Amino acid sequence: MTETLTDKPTFKIGDKTLTSRLIVGTGKYASFEQTRIAIEISGAEIVTVAVRRIELDTTKDSLLNHLDPKKYIFLPNTAGCYSVKEAVMTCQLAREAGLGNFVKVEVIGDEKTLFPDNEATLEASKLLVQDGFQVLPYCTDDVVLCKKLEALGCVAVMPLAAPIGSGLGIRNPYNIRLIQEAVSVPVIIDAGVGTASDASRAMELGVDGILMNTAIAGARDPLKMALSMKMAVESGRLAFEAGRIPKKLYASASSPLEGMMDL
Repeated sequence: MTETLTDKPTFKIGDKTLTSRLIVGTGKYASFEQTRIAIEISGAEIVTVAVRRIELDTTKDSLLNHLDPKKYIFLPNTAGCYSVKEAVMTCQLAREAGLGNFVKVEVIGDEKTLFPDNEATLEASKLLVQDGFQVLPYCTDDVVLCKKLEALGCVAVMPLAAPIGSGLGIRNPYNIRLIQEAVSVPVIIDAGVGTASDASRAMELGVDGILMNTAIAGARDPLKMALSMKMAVESGRLAFEAGRIPKKLYASASSPLEGMMDL
């Protein structure tokens, strides 16, 4: 039993075999060094980078010079893209820059909420899958949409918990559960986590992983929050696997009544 609990089981996203279920972003930190330390503390194996917002030329002062490609799997993302063309070209640029074909697709449809454009996300994902990319699409918590994305060949679906950077936590756990039932690819919660309890609650739903950036980078102490999130994700996953007791309206004695002494 001890061996089972201490060993971290692996799981797969596309052709990547992982032990950590936490994926972290690289934006909004005070410095590249703080970014590096926070990611190391988080235990994350996948690190997402905004292709349009980082320096891809590693001969210059680039974030990529501060992260060991032998230690981390880079997940280029299309943050800031508002059209299918922009998203597809951004992924192709990332591949040409040596960041591989493992990509997170975002096609934003609304500037205020940063909600994704569902139709554009489907189209961009289709084109990228056909071009040999392993696609992880950021999407709304829509069951039908997630089924369509899986059918296109996406290696995971990434429904939002709440608007990007909002810190509101899981707004609709019921839709997340329906998505889990509807698809066989990994379900990764993306966007909206604010603190460790949000991360733990998400993992207790049984999702395969969770992606966050602002919740760590925007914290008063990003390094402490990185450790907190690592522990929360692991704790939430363990709780899901352990299986919680059912909720009851009335009390239930924790000690058996049989064999009690008469007084």
